[in-house]
Amino acid sequence: MQVDEALLTKLEKLSFLKVSDDKREEIIEQLSEIVTFVDNLAELDTEGVDDKFSMSDAQTPLREDIPSCNTQINDDILKHAPNSAEHFFIVPKIIE
Repeated sequence: MQVDEALLTKLEKLSFLKVSDDKREEIIEQLSEIVTFVDNLAELDTEGVDDKFSMSDAQTPLREDIPSCNTQINDDILKHAPNSAEHFFIVPKIIE
């Protein structure tokens, strides 16, 4: 896959991001490197490798799932919202 100006423009639209003109060439180069790396990974022969293979036998540490509610965090977040009521964001209607 070739990363070019057209693809970058399409990615901007899909991600709702805007890449400044002075950074476009740098972003294209970085995306090209990433795509090349992924293409190299696709060439690896993984036929006999177990799907659950890991380089380490260590397991992910688990923690007890304890629910908690800190309303101050909610209030801090909602005070930055342009419109809110009763601890909820108010957004414009988008579906009629």
